[in-house]
Amino acid sequence: MASIFGFRSRDPSRDRQTDLQRFDRLARLLDQIATEIEAEKTGLENRYRSKATNAAFLVEAMENGSASTSKVSEVSELTTSILNCERRIAALARQNSLMKELRHSLDAIVEENGGSPNMQAGFVKPAGRA
Repeated sequence: MASIFGFRSRDPSRDRQTDLQRFDRLARLLDQIATEIEAEKTGLENRYRSKATNAAFLVEAMENGSASTSKVSEVSELTTSILNCERRIAALARQNSLMKELRHSLDAIVEENGGSPNMQAGFVKPAGRA
């Protein structure tokens, strides 16, 4: 489309395709970050359970007299580590929630600008959907 001023605009379908490609890259990045967050959270939860179990057995052994009271510092270290794990797990849960919100917003933008993301060729399927 040309005008008398020499300005030419692109075909709207080409713009839509460019936007979808850009949104697809963003969707893939959000999905990758969400996967990284979930992997870190899962690993941390496993270590958390291990530390909590160790702390429980150590405290029980101290109460039963089968472990020396010199282990108090070890219990304190485990307690600090457990609290740090709880804080990090909570932070990761917030980050994961944010990634889901961002992905949902992106999906809504794609739907507004050209239909369902599931109908767009090559667009990454929305997170949490088959």
